[in-house]
Amino acid sequence: MRAVRVRRGMLIAAVAGCIVASVTAAAKSVVPGIPAAPRHAAVTAADLPGRYAENRRYLAEAAEAARRMGDGDRARALGELAAPGRNFLDADAEGDGQAVEVLGDLAHARRIAVLVPGSDTTVDTFDHLGSRHGSVGGGIRALYDEMRRLTPGTRVAVVGWYGYRAPRTKSRYTVTGGRADEGAGLLRDQLQELRRIRPGAGVTLLCHSYGSVVCADAVRGTGRQVQSALSAVVVFGSPGLGVESASELGLRVPFWAGRGSGDWIANVPHVQLSLPSGSLGFAADPAAAGFGARKLPTGDSQHGDYLRPGSLSLRNIALISLGRGAQVSHG
Repeated sequence: MRAVRVRRGMLIAAVAGCIVASVTAAAKSVVPGIPAAPRHAAVTAADLPGRYAENRRYLAEAAEAARRMGDGDRARALGELAAPGRNFLDADAEGDGQAVEVLGDLAHARRIAVLVPGSDTTVDTFDHLGSRHGSVGGGIRALYDEMRRLTPGTRVAVVGWYGYRAPRTKSRYTVTGGRADEGAGLLRDQLQELRRIRPGAGVTLLCHSYGSVVCADAVRGTGRQVQSALSAVVVFGSPGLGVESASELGLRVPFWAGRGSGDWIANVPHVQLSLPSGSLGFAADPAAAGFGARKLPTGDSQHGDYLRPGSLSLRNIALISLGRGAQVSHG
């Protein structure tokens, strides 16, 4: 028995080692002086223009504050977010920040895709994380363009939901569920807000890397009210969902999982170890054949590559988001 515990401990150490060895973004927090984020009341479709304008003003003010403080990197990042034509449901420039961007006409969309990103996401990396399409901002643009290309006549919207404290890759938080537990409640609130804004729209939840842990916590054990807002859940590049099979999620909508052949996360042991202070690791591999998910073909995608323009993974994710899962293909 002791030998089994030792082996499991070694596996968990390997999980941490694999993650720490991965490429990470040099994101940072800023010094005090950034203005506090605006507090928003519940939003309806009619409120969206005002909400967007308020957040754009806030981001511009925060960019100017960062510039005055000599934080040029943060000022440039916030200035890009505040650019004319960009729309945010929520924004916060303090610390690692928060940003929930909307592409398309959310008030009239028939299909809505919500991207939940993984580790190393901050307001500094929102538009570039290893690559343009590896970031939230670049990824949702690639997805939005692909959805419109596949179904030109369908009104679609894509939401980039950086609404939780994503862990840094080189931190203990990436192998524990604390940040996911925290983010899950916020994600449930976001799904309910989308339902108020656009009742009846088909909402697909797209979950990358550590974001898949957040999604799993958000949907597991929730009532019909939350799940009724969804038409599908898709996870890719996942370290695990904290469960041993898809049935434990209790989903009543199609559940897809995939991992690219070039994704380093394949080398992460899919185990979970219980400790007095919590747990380490995220259990079984959702992309494994025995897990019970529908297979998402992703080709040779690397970890930050799933939404690369022209890729098989992007096309299939867009098809599922459009409610056309029957057309998902391997090439």
